Amino acid sequence: MTLYVLCFALFLVGLYGILTKRDLVKIILASGIMGYAANLLIVLIGYRRDAVYPILEPGKEAAVMVDPLPQALVLTSIVIELGITALLVALALRLYQKNKTFDISKTRRLAG
Repeated sequence: MTLYVLCFALFLVGLYGILTKRDLVKIILASGIMGYAANLLIVLIGYRRDAVYPILEPGKEAAVMVDPLPQALVLTSIVIELGITALLVALALRLYQKNKTFDISKTRRLAG
């Protein structure tokens, strides 16, 4: 139960960073922290104590196994997060080229 609470706290740290920071680089890092917290939660849900790897061998009885589906979901989530992070970095660089600042409040004022 403690790991779930710590995972939720990590998610809240990322959410705090997104909602309160003005720097685009810090916002991008906070979104990455939120993604890592979500991946950690998915892996924690799929964990089983004293389980074995999910490969059956001929002639052996099936024991308690770790569910491989959450691991596959995390791999998919990592790829999606990589795409989102690349998009956010490209957007931040484009805004920096145009406005010469990473500060969101200055960017909003320049928009008119």
